[in-house]
Amino acid sequence: MTTQRNSRKERQGIVVSAAGDKTCVVQIEERKKHAVYNKMITTSKKLHAHDEDNTAGVGDKVRVMETRPLSKLKHWRLVEVVEKAK
Repeated sequence: MTTQRNSRKERQGIVVSAAGDKTCVVQIEERKKHAVYNKMITTSKKLHAHDEDNTAGVGDKVRVMETRPLSKLKHWRLVEVVEKAK
């Protein structure tokens, strides 16, 4: 059995803020079923991601990948801009 050593998490979300230099805030939405009531619940999370070239703008759909801690809040980095905002 072979295990992959560097299996980093990848998430897809929407940029809600790009005010910081080389930083963007990405909101991740996840739908899951409630354990008792079997109702679908939407939960959201905000991640601070490292954007080296400042390519992401507010409203863009992006893909981020987990990485080593880059600062107090940044533990993710921007992989690609999937879809630009209209």
